[in-house]
Amino acid sequence: MKTYMAHAETVERKWYVVDAAGVPLGRLASRVASVLRGKNKPTFTPNVDCGDFVIIINTDKAVLTGKKLENKFYRYHTGYIGGLKEISYKKMMEEKSDLAVYEAVKGMLPKNSLGRTMLKKLKVYKGAEHNHAAQKPEELKLD
Repeated sequence: MKTYMAHAETVERKWYVVDAAGVPLGRLASRVASVLRGKNKPTFTPNVDCGDFVIIINTDKAVLTGKKLENKFYRYHTGYIGGLKEISYKKMMEEKSDLAVYEAVKGMLPKNSLGRTMLKKLKVYKGAEHNHAAQKPEELKLD
């Protein structure tokens, strides 16, 4: 029995659009990361970028369950001494909800050059409008 190995040149890519309204952030991010990697395809190969393009809209309507809005923080470092910054997810979801979704998906992808190329196929928008209508994206149902 032969093992199928995908090649980057032969991969057929689709465009999907995901509505984040009312969907928990973690469930949304894990499903989108799976599609970006290509795990929904029978031709999945771990060392090849065989995933699809994903457009996420309405990120300002995504939800966090429990007390995560008050207790969870987004932390980053500026690079200077004592430059650790933190923003509560309550403030982040109000002001930069697209960044919160982007970082959640980024954390679920591989931490190498393959993961960085997969992340380039992710498009995140706060509102319901996006400028990728020419690609004719299909709606992705989150189970």
